[in-house]
Amino acid sequence: MQTIVFDLDDTLYNQLDPFRIATNKILPVTFTDQEMEEFYLVSRKYSDEVFEAQMKGEITALELQTYRIMMACKDFGCPIDQETAHKFQNEYVFQQRQIKPFQEVEILLSQLKNAGKQLAILTNGEYYHQLMKIQQLKLHRWIPEENFFISGALGVSKPDTQVFDIVEEKLKAKKDTMVYIGDSFQNDVIGAKQSGWKVIWFNHRRHPQPTTSISPDAIIEHPEELLEYFSSKEKSANR
Repeated sequence: MQTIVFDLDDTLYNQLDPFRIATNKILPVTFTDQEMEEFYLVSRKYSDEVFEAQMKGEITALELQTYRIMMACKDFGCPIDQETAHKFQNEYVFQQRQIKPFQEVEILLSQLKNAGKQLAILTNGEYYHQLMKIQQLKLHRWIPEENFFISGALGVSKPDTQVFDIVEEKLKAKKDTMVYIGDSFQNDVIGAKQSGWKVIWFNHRRHPQPTTSISPDAIIEHPEELLEYFSSKEKSANR
């Protein structure tokens, strides 16, 4: 049986949406759509920069969250103080409680479940925060609770191959049946490929592909393409 594992943030839903609303409500800036996306990506860069420190308990989740938005604001010439950073984070979390899956992803998950595929989630992040988003997206409609894998609970995070091995073992799956879908080249593509899984890079932010010997098995730039990809695979299998 084929096992398809999804990343969570910016793969199953548009992570920019809650970020945009929080920015417009709290921060003293006005951005074009392009500038907003660039601002978001810079904040993610700073988040990734200190993520391992947070995983090791060297800094708190709030310290990571405060650091990333303060540094992004500094880079964009609109520095903020810690109090404003806390207000931003509170609003960001509130907006994350309103998130919805990409419509095409909802259709895809239903199709895959009906086709008898084993489905799972593998996401980096603090356990309860990621679980909140899983619950808000109502992913239990397609995926059983025991197939939600969160790095904060596992003690190891992507791209470490150990976390992919843990998921593979817990799902009782064979390596050649594993498919991973995620938006991060570093965490998702490299991690899963080094673990021997097939990988679909959901590159809807249209990042340039890094120069490396590792390549995804497919590159998708729009949620609708995910539907088309699996539909074509299903048709090929039935010929």
